[in-house]
Amino acid sequence: MASPDDLKFQEFDEATDLLLADPGASTLSMSGSSRTAPAGATGDIKLDMSDDEGQEESSELLRGEKQTSGFWTFEYYQSFFNVDTMQVLDRVKGSVMPLPGRNFIKHTLQSSPDLYGPFWICVTLVFSLAISGNLSTLLNSLRSPHYHYRPQFHRVTIAAVVIFLYAWLVPLGVWGFLTWRQREERQQSGYSFLETVCVYGYSLFIYIPTSVLWILPFEWLRWLLILVAMVISGSVLVLTFWPVVRDDTKVTAFATVATIVVLHALLSIGCKMYFFQTATRTPVPTLAPNHTAAILTNKTH
Repeated sequence: MASPDDLKFQEFDEATDLLLADPGASTLSMSGSSRTAPAGATGDIKLDMSDDEGQEESSELLRGEKQTSGFWTFEYYQSFFNVDTMQVLDRVKGSVMPLPGRNFIKHTLQSSPDLYGPFWICVTLVFSLAISGNLSTLLNSLRSPHYHYRPQFHRVTIAAVVIFLYAWLVPLGVWGFLTWRQREERQQSGYSFLETVCVYGYSLFIYIPTSVLWILPFEWLRWLLILVAMVISGSVLVLTFWPVVRDDTKVTAFATVATIVVLHALLSIGCKMYFFQTATRTPVPTLAPNHTAAILTNKTH
């Protein structure tokens, strides 16, 4: 049977023997364990490994092992919707109050574009156009006794296709063209695709209140509202993309800006002509005087 002395740790025995051989030796304490210091060292030396340093090292290792999510994961797109209410309101305010020399992407987005605002602006504009267009048609039908009103629910689908195609395909074409020109001319870096989509999405906000005011059955007022909306939203696009294309040749620069403005104008005019067209009144049939007299003569005979 093992004796109690055999159960002692051999390390403690060696430390005891060293202390008996050299009583003046100092000890070195590391994380609660005692070590003997070399002979000749004076004073007590204690080194404490704090827990904070260990946590910092472990956090650095964890950061090194962290990998970015792929574009097919939900976490990849979550960052595009990471905005608060105040940021969205500031960007909406910047889209309806363009100032000369103030770039929407550089001064308003501040290199942090989002898809939350453009998505909901496009959805709201779709329903605004469809509902306001139906109300406008209803008001026109009330003035014409021969016109039968029918709700046109297919306008929601048409508005969704037109608005979302414009908000995605046009920015894609503009971004692709500007990227190609910058590589050809070796110009300064332009905007990313997400920034281009963001500025186009926020530029459509002005058409939401405009489409509501289009319900009023006054053609001159509708065209005036179209002109105001085109100037405001078009100014946002011109002030944003002109600094990128102005270093190119004059013909290319002006042609690019003119194309952006023309496409934007076609969207607004097309929406007005389709969703807010004036109902044609069916003319009341009238009889010629001679024909009326002949009918009355036949009745008397």
